[in-house]
Amino acid sequence: MSLTHMQIKELLDEGRCHECEGVGPDHVCVHIAAIAELPTRFGHFHIVGFYNNKDYKDHAAIVKGDIYGGEDVPVRLHSECLTGDAFGSLRCDCRDQLEAALTAIGKMDKGILLYMRQEGRGIGLTNKIRAYGLQDYGYDTVDANLALGFRDDEREYSIAAHMLFSLKVKSIRLMTNNPKKITDLSQHGVVVNGRIPHVIPPNQYNLFYLQTKAAKSGHLIDLEGKLHLPEQGDRPHIEGMAPEIVENIQDL
Repeated sequence: MSLTHMQIKELLDEGRCHECEGVGPDHVCVHIAAIAELPTRFGHFHIVGFYNNKDYKDHAAIVKGDIYGGEDVPVRLHSECLTGDAFGSLRCDCRDQLEAALTAIGKMDKGILLYMRQEGRGIGLTNKIRAYGLQDYGYDTVDANLALGFRDDEREYSIAAHMLFSLKVKSIRLMTNNPKKITDLSQHGVVVNGRIPHVIPPNQYNLFYLQTKAAKSGHLIDLEGKLHLPEQGDRPHIEGMAPEIVENIQDL
């Protein structure tokens, strides 16, 4: 089953006239602007285009199956990465994560990938290239962002939360290794009923990047980039992890 023509019409009609108080402190209001079928090498999907009153960027949802009113819908939040997604950069695992998520969702009865226009963890393409330049001189990905005057991660997920509300999703299981995404979505009212690990094996160019994400950003991966086994389901604590990240993990 996929979205029916009637469901698509209802979503588009509501998008055209939608007004609300918004989500989060910035009162982000999201509208569905367009829906179309999207056959891909990963499966047959619908693509949903959104616009919003915060960043005015075109975010999208890749939808598999009938998610209208769905509960425990598998969801992947993927932030745009031009260098990885389009050019195949080996400095990150973004393209591998994107393709692995679409492959997995394509085999499911239902699922969603939210493609968020938050390049470089929210600092933008040019600043990401500046950060790459610093990394060429030995900075890790976190220290490079800090040196440029940014936080480790400038992303936030009020837009993503409203996108899920607009799609009439009642609850999700989030495909992620990043506890911040779970915490942020939950704070914006999304019911997150579980986590699906999404770890990609490293290559020689991104191993240090993945190690840094685990050690400094609290991502739930080990230093070899392997999946946590079920018997490793206790709350992890990695030396050097920020205290607030530890607290967030303990609350999951």
